[in-house]
Amino acid sequence: MTEHQMGSIFDVKTDPIKFLIVDDDQVTVMAIKRALRKLKIINPVVVACDGQEALDMMRGECEGDKLLPPYLVTLDLNMPRMDGFEFLEEVRNDPSLQRAVIFVLSTSDAPKDVAAAYSSNIAGYIVKDDLGDSFIRALNMIDTYTKVVELPH
Repeated sequence: MTEHQMGSIFDVKTDPIKFLIVDDDQVTVMAIKRALRKLKIINPVVVACDGQEALDMMRGECEGDKLLPPYLVTLDLNMPRMDGFEFLEEVRNDPSLQRAVIFVLSTSDAPKDVAAAYSSNIAGYIVKDDLGDSFIRALNMIDTYTKVVELPH
């Protein structure tokens, strides 16, 4: 195989991974956006204020365009209307959404919450105990994850 042929193997066009932030706390949303900018992550970012709005976006049932994969979801657990656990149940029972990659970002470190989230096949559980350096490291890890792992479309 020539060098030109080998190079063409890696010239595959991929869609940028979109970040879907599902959180009702505007301070957290702003902290996530600020951390993404600080890390120079330029991927598209979409925000839903609760699980129902996020589902509507993912299913194309809202006023905007359908949020097409690939996307990575950061999910808070404690939200009005539809909380994170209800969202996880809906997503995992929907054949068109069940492969979504979801990281929980929650203030809860209760073992029952962690276990319940992992039983819904999340990719990771991060406690947002402070929005400082550990939070930025967590988002950096998520960004690295998106660059290393092949996500479903």
